[in-house]
Formats: sequence, C-alpha cells, structure tokens
Amino acid sequence: MGRVRQLFIKRTALELIKKYKDYFTTDFEENKKRVEDVAEISTKRLRNRIAGYITHKMKQMQR
Repeated sequence: MGRVRQLFIKRTALELIKKYKDYFTTDFEENKKRVEDVAEISTKRLRNRIAGYITHKMKQMQR
C-alpha cells in the first residue's frame, strides 16, 4: 500500500493540474521547478510532496 496524502496536497496539486495541465510532465525534477514557478509554496517539503503527487497524476493520465 502507498502513503496517504493530506487533502491539502491533493487539492492544491489538482488545482495546479487543472490550470496548467500542459505545463507539467511525468518528470519529478521538472515538476518541482514548475511548482515553484506557478505557486507560492512555503516549504521545500510541501513543494516536493505537491510535485510528487502531480507527477503521479500525470503518469496516470498518460496511460
């Protein structure tokens, strides 16, 4: 089983995907930089978790 993510992370990530769908990719490193560009995230850990969830969702959409 995977880790359970907080609702705030999911909600923020899905909002960013909705607004900037073509901007994100399936590459975590790229998404980290892009999340930092489009959103004002307070901590590095939170940014990484949001970018990870975006990467996960983008891979799901690709299938």
